[in-house]
Amino acid sequence: MRILFVTSTRIGDAVLTSGLLHHLICAHPGAAVTVACGPAAAPLFEAVPGLTRVIVMAKRPRAGHWRMLWRQCVGTYWDKIVDLRGSPLTWALPHGWRRAWRSGRTPDHRVVQISRMMGLETPALPHLYLSPAHVAFARDRVPDGVPVLALGPTANWPGKEWPVDRFVDLARRLTGAGAPLAGGRLMVLGAPHERPRAAALFDAFPDAIDLCSGAGLLESAACLARARLYIGNDSGLMHIAAASGVPTLGLFGPSPDIHYAPFGPDCAFVRTPESFEELMPPGFDVNITHTLMGGLSVDTAESAARALIARTGGAS
Repeated sequence: MRILFVTSTRIGDAVLTSGLLHHLICAHPGAAVTVACGPAAAPLFEAVPGLTRVIVMAKRPRAGHWRMLWRQCVGTYWDKIVDLRGSPLTWALPHGWRRAWRSGRTPDHRVVQISRMMGLETPALPHLYLSPAHVAFARDRVPDGVPVLALGPTANWPGKEWPVDRFVDLARRLTGAGAPLAGGRLMVLGAPHERPRAAALFDAFPDAIDLCSGAGLLESAACLARARLYIGNDSGLMHIAAASGVPTLGLFGPSPDIHYAPFGPDCAFVRTPESFEELMPPGFDVNITHTLMGGLSVDTAESAARALIARTGGAS
């Protein structure tokens, strides 16, 4: 059994599709799996069972990345192809069964939409595979016996970033004396180039676990699995947190939570009083350098965080 799984360039979108790959692997134990995706998302799949290779589709002029994929795949008969990018190229590959994504306008979460494409009655929860090395990395960095509050204060666009001083305030409210995570430690996540934007958190919490450098995507996922709660902006890290099983609170403003809220039984989100459409009307200039998240108060985020902690079993 050979499976070709073509998924997204962006990290968050790739995580949302990961449940479909998990479904295929469970349905076909021992299958040889090939994953094709963009460079940023490629590390997410390095521990997939039965992995033959990850084909990294770095964008090239004149659709050169698709021609590269064709050259690497046309000589193989694929028992199953799942194409989350809806390319006609995968239809032309030798195959027995194929499902391809076509973006729609239905008011459903993206996980629900792509699961429906596969004919699944129950949505395929995002699922990331970890290696023993990833788990050992997390054990070395995240202590036992103390609740860990994980924060994702950055995003891939300034408009989606809640002001970092509000993350500081929220962390103090949730870990201070008498709080649900009293005595807990912070874990701060982000890409290395994003660390300066999280500097206020490291200044306020000098003992914070720093995962802004030296931690890959799956190392971060393993660390998140040991945390008590994750709070972060709409980003790939938010979806990694949800897939890791940690209770996850997403902070939303200029992105559609109806499609991209963290997905899973222990997930929740809050958003600005303004809707996505109000924050980003037609013709909006996306080349901004300021946040659009100012309407989301610390009080609102704190209430949602406390409710999620209570719903998922209280402080660990």
